[in-house]
Amino acid sequence: MLHCIEDNEAFVIGEAVSPLSYSHAVQGESFFRFMLRSARLSENADLICVTVSEKMLPDVPVNLGSRLHIKGQFRSYNNYSGQGNKLVLTLFAKELSLADEDEAPANEIYLNGFICKPVVYRVTPFGREIADILLAVNRAYNKSDYIPCIAWGRNARFVKHLDVGQNIRIWGRMQSRDYQKRLSDTEVITKTAYEVSVNRLELGSDKQEKKEMMEDEEQTTYFL
Repeated sequence: MLHCIEDNEAFVIGEAVSPLSYSHAVQGESFFRFMLRSARLSENADLICVTVSEKMLPDVPVNLGSRLHIKGQFRSYNNYSGQGNKLVLTLFAKELSLADEDEAPANEIYLNGFICKPVVYRVTPFGREIADILLAVNRAYNKSDYIPCIAWGRNARFVKHLDVGQNIRIWGRMQSRDYQKRLSDTEVITKTAYEVSVNRLELGSDKQEKKEMMEDEEQTTYFL
């Protein structure tokens, strides 16, 4: 489904599991959000926050239980509310249509970007190798999206040796996962992380200097 023409392409088929809520307005155009549930091959499912323009809604009404076919970009912005995660990720819909009842769930993403923080490699108590990557993906109008990615196994072993500024291409899926955060010796809360789970990655042809990447990260303001 993905043609990988742009640096950031995402495609998903899933079910709307929350009502539309107002998000923001840009130059008089209003945008709304809702949560989409996309089932995995296993019994689990991923929850994805979707942002959609008011201009799309008259043709494709989004209601609870609507099965939707969405193409767009996985974007990030800073959350200054003080509540929830500091980096908020959303699937910005560029194409929206109703999915046929017999269409299987889908969840695909392609990213072409630059590593902008040192890769964090670790091995779980069960011996599973994991690497956390923060990928800076360029967008129009001199903006960038910062997308957390997680690699496994041999992909984790490969990427742990890469430097900040290295250009890589990633294929995977948008995922949500719950984890526990300890606030004190007696209080533990459950939070949800949103990221890209890497199925395949390869080196790109370009490389940027570490200094340039860090300056870009500090100065960029995130917009939808």
